[in-house]
Amino acid sequence: MKKHSLGLLAAVFLLAGALAACGNKEAKSDSNTIVVGASAIPHTAILKHVQPELKKEGINLKVKVFSDYVLPNKALASGELDANYYQHKPFLKKANKDNGYDLVSVGSIHLEPLGLYSKQVKKLSDVKSGAKVLVSSSQPDWGRVLTILKDGGLITLKSGVNAENATFKDIASNPKHLKFEYTFEPKLMPELLKNDEGTLVAINSNYAVQAGLNPEKDAVALEKQSSPFANIVVTNKKDRNNPAIKKLVKALKSKSTQEWIKNKWHGAVLPVE
Repeated sequence: MKKHSLGLLAAVFLLAGALAACGNKEAKSDSNTIVVGASAIPHTAILKHVQPELKKEGINLKVKVFSDYVLPNKALASGELDANYYQHKPFLKKANKDNGYDLVSVGSIHLEPLGLYSKQVKKLSDVKSGAKVLVSSSQPDWGRVLTILKDGGLITLKSGVNAENATFKDIASNPKHLKFEYTFEPKLMPELLKNDEGTLVAINSNYAVQAGLNPEKDAVALEKQSSPFANIVVTNKKDRNNPAIKKLVKALKSKSTQEWIKNKWHGAVLPVE
């Protein structure tokens, strides 16, 4: 009798487990619900802004906040997420290569622009020969700075070099003999500007805003919105035509969302068309 009861109990647990599994499977296969991983600021704020709009279209957007840059892609590749929103294309390219992921971008949404700031000049054309350019030790920033200077006509880069992989060794011509120093921690750049230690100081927008700067108004030059470092919505390749993901990207790129981004961050975050 005891054995029979234990067997019956085991069968009940197995049935309950099977039903729970079915329930989870059904929840995950709900085409109207998408789970998106994102960094807290500004990504999560932007996603929450479009939640009401998506709800009107029958899409239930759930946001999972991440505090690092590794787990969002890992969670997406494993199927825990439907998409993520926190990275740029060069970062995605490296993550795919290093980890064997099959993740793709489905839309560029915004740029957190790196800018050149100065207490000595108002525009790049005013920079004098021999001027000192201060850049952080973060190598991904080097190509961004060099691209701004190239677009401003101050340098040229070797053929085939782009913002994603450019270093100071890739400068082809430097007619104004600019002097580059790039050994500083990124967070120290605003202090270097404050102390007027260089003609041009390269500062990422997050540190610029923290220092009370308005990138749109205070920078001598900013990255173009066509920069490859724009932040993107990423999904698994097999899901790139998912209607719900397409509606998400459409909402993020809508004119109303772009205006909201501009007004909220005053140039520290720029919508990408």
